[in-house]
Amino acid sequence: MTEIAAAPDASKPGASKLALRPAYFVMAAGAFAAMFAAILGPSLWFLTWVHIMFGVLWTGIDLFLGFIIGPIIRRLPFEMRKAMIGALIPRTMVLMPTLAIITGTAGYYLAQRMGYMDLGYPEFYWVAAALAILAVLTVQGLGILTPINILVFLEMQKAQPDGEKIGRWIKTYVRVVAIQGTMQVVMIVIMARFGSGL
Repeated sequence: MTEIAAAPDASKPGASKLALRPAYFVMAAGAFAAMFAAILGPSLWFLTWVHIMFGVLWTGIDLFLGFIIGPIIRRLPFEMRKAMIGALIPRTMVLMPTLAIITGTAGYYLAQRMGYMDLGYPEFYWVAAALAILAVLTVQGLGILTPINILVFLEMQKAQPDGEKIGRWIKTYVRVVAIQGTMQVVMIVIMARFGSGL
């Protein structure tokens, strides 16, 4: 996977640098505005919708990246690999932390509003399990995946990026994303338990 690290050749037609477009941040700001509106507003339905909608996106994209895109990238020809990574990195740098933060934050406030934080044992074990998984997902997302995104982004801006280094980062990224997707499936099992009654 070392070839994906090659920087775009500015001398070639159609070559372009990786770009963090303002639109990505505008959409992220809109998503956070929706989260704050849901948390501060009176509507339980809207808070539930925000939590579920962003959770579905987060889980679906993690599973797609970890189990479909990751294996495909490893088998693509050099130029396609380079182009695909170059297109994904700027988007995932903004998208994935946004989805993770909003899902977890909205879920916490939803649990508070619905009284799950006040449950006794053994029912509270389900809440504790959900919080533990959320903590692991947050550490992985903000402590591993986001830094890797930033490192790859910065490295690919260089005139001569270190291919071996980026190859190692991408392999780690794909593995952690796959782990995240699996843990999110477990989280869905727990959420189904909440939905059906503890």
